Amino acid sequence: MAGFMVTPNLGNYLLLGVFSLIVVSLLTPIMRKISKLFGVFDVPSANHKTHKEPIPYLGGLAIVLGVSTVTYTSLFVFDSSIELLKLASSILIPAALMAGVGLLDDLKNLSPLPRFLTQSLFGISISFLLVLTETLGTPFGTNLLDIPITTFFIVGITNSINFYDNVDGGASGAIAISSVFLFILSWQSSQYLIAALSIVLAGATLGFLIWNKPPARIYMGDSGSMFLGILIASLSVRFDPNPMGRMESLAIPLLLLAMPILDTSVAVASRIKRRISPFQGGRDHLSHRLMRIGLSKRQSVLALWSGSIFFATFTIVISNLNSSIGKFSVIFAGTIWLMLFIAFIGTEDE
Repeated sequence: MAGFMVTPNLGNYLLLGVFSLIVVSLLTPIMRKISKLFGVFDVPSANHKTHKEPIPYLGGLAIVLGVSTVTYTSLFVFDSSIELLKLASSILIPAALMAGVGLLDDLKNLSPLPRFLTQSLFGISISFLLVLTETLGTPFGTNLLDIPITTFFIVGITNSINFYDNVDGGASGAIAISSVFLFILSWQSSQYLIAALSIVLAGATLGFLIWNKPPARIYMGDSGSMFLGILIASLSVRFDPNPMGRMESLAIPLLLLAMPILDTSVAVASRIKRRISPFQGGRDHLSHRLMRIGLSKRQSVLALWSGSIFFATFTIVISNLNSSIGKFSVIFAGTIWLMLFIAFIGTEDE
């Protein structure tokens, strides 16, 4: 797949990440001031909130603006072809529109149903686009499987990142890690558009993390988490991991996002067990459970980041070693994930 630079150069791509980091780190305090000016705060009125004081809530807009600005500036500077512009826009525009829905939710506190329906609409649209343009990374060979499975993954990851944004630096750190590893994978396989967008996303989330790490001075809100969720999901399913077996290929996007998926799985299973809505907020996420066993907020976040690095590392192993080691790595990582699920679900829910 084409890239942002006519002659791909690793240093130039890394500069994209640095540029994105700088832009978002400068935009974030501006959005913090705007949040304060208009009184847009995340007020800890619900019992599942982990912060005690109102926190400015428009950090997601800094991420959206930063990623969009750096991406389109790079396109016009390095490669202004219509084809590449269309490809990049097919990824960024749905994410930006989803961020708009998230912003409306931040301001008006929408009910779960319209959010879910909107996510599903975008997920179906992206899935059809990927299938029709033959840009799905690991197709099953039939639309009857490709479209619903891709839609389920995109909607699921968008919700997972939204759920995972329950502690300072949780979601932003996880996306930064996933993006760095996706950049490495796509660079190795010469998929330069995905590499460019991944490193821009990594820089943006790291720039935001400067302000969002514990103790957070600003939150991304649903505008940020939905933007990041649909963007990382779209990039992951576009990545073509060939040549690999199907099991290893399908495992790569799951391993890149293993911790957010684990968090959502534990929270949803816990709520179903207690016969409450999966969309109802609660102190049943991984961060809450880690803090209940004695870890501080900072230690909990570091543990979650470490988990993301651990699982994402297997994607590099799978993509660089032979098939038998790749299969063993998938089974091993899956076993560890399942053990963590059992361990977390066995801890106190509230």
